Amino acid sequence: MKKPVVFFLTALLVTITVSVGFATGQREGGAAKPVLVVDSRLWSPPEEQEFVINNVLKDFETQNDCTIDFSIVNDNDMLKRAKVQQSTNHVSTDVIIAYVAKFPEWVKNGYVDDLTSYVASWKDRTFSKGFEKLTIFNGKQYFLPIGADVYLLAANKKALKYLPSGVDVQNITWKQVVDWAIAIKKGEGVGKFAWTGVPQKMLIYQFGSMVLSYGGGFPDVDSAGAIKAWQQAVRLQHAFTPAVKTYDNVVPAMKRGEAWLTVTHNARVGQIYESNPNQFVIAPAPVGPAGRGAIAGTSGLAIMKNAPHKALAVKFLEYMTRPDIMLKLMKGTGGFIPPIDECIKLLGTSVKDEVIKKSLIVLNQGVLSFVPGAQFKDWGAVKLVVDKAFNQLVLVEGAVDKAYLAKAAKEIDALRK
Repeated sequence: MKKPVVFFLTALLVTITVSVGFATGQREGGAAKPVLVVDSRLWSPPEEQEFVINNVLKDFETQNDCTIDFSIVNDNDMLKRAKVQQSTNHVSTDVIIAYVAKFPEWVKNGYVDDLTSYVASWKDRTFSKGFEKLTIFNGKQYFLPIGADVYLLAANKKALKYLPSGVDVQNITWKQVVDWAIAIKKGEGVGKFAWTGVPQKMLIYQFGSMVLSYGGGFPDVDSAGAIKAWQQAVRLQHAFTPAVKTYDNVVPAMKRGEAWLTVTHNARVGQIYESNPNQFVIAPAPVGPAGRGAIAGTSGLAIMKNAPHKALAVKFLEYMTRPDIMLKLMKGTGGFIPPIDECIKLLGTSVKDEVIKKSLIVLNQGVLSFVPGAQFKDWGAVKLVVDKAFNQLVLVEGAVDKAYLAKAAKEIDALRK
């Protein structure tokens, strides 16, 4: 029964050995060129990867006469890879970019190095306090925040003729958003509101932002605040686009005009807006009785314990967190929030600058919750509970079923560690 496990570990060891063997490039004249291995959960969309590689990483390679082996790896696989590398003393990864919910696991297992002394020597940057505190454990800094995010509203300007009288899009409430979506359906004969209907994508965060606005928590499906959010959500039943269940990302539907209205991740809003600024209007996330709710997050740079190119990895972190480089990186990948105070002074008037400015309103004024993935045995299973509830109550029944939601809440609680 144990043979498959042995085979799996053997295969991983072979992979690691091969990776280490190829962890050098060639300089002109035949001398070895170091290869910095970077695994990232950020920038999975192809256009984001292209920008990062061609406009940010290449400059570092040129300046440091090295090659960067950049790969997109999800958080769970990244941790599994680290476990094998550390336990076998065959470390091939130098730098990781992980999600904030996973930071404690990386530190607890001793997979990443203490960066405190390096950060203290960089006098030209100040990590935003709200995010920096998430990177420090027992007084030591193990991660550097990068790519913060919140949620924004995006609307096709064709939808503005249906905007309820007297409503300010820049300070719109969730009830007004729902009224607006319903008016669009009535006027156009087809729903134009979009969320991600494909399971285990972004719906839990889109709906979760609404729940926070009504005084609920996250992930919360049956509190008094959550019930109020569900009451608004079920009103959207016929206001969603007919193809909403096929969306794993609302950007394509918004770009082609199939959808006219959404509340989604700020980087996705940046992609929508940049595609045609004259066609869209963007705004901070809607407000509710409890405030402007939004799920917020960040990822973090860290150096793998026993990294084969430690000195080069430190240079890489210093480079990536320079205020000008950070802002360039955030703008080029859709409009993430740069978690460095000095970046804000560098903002201009471009489309991406506007996205970041709207995001900062949410970050500074919002009722925020971070993703508590580390508190659950399986965050994907939590997402699925919310996805099923949304499909059943909103898309199928169009009614709030408190008994159903109480059962769903117990399923979520059972998934807590």
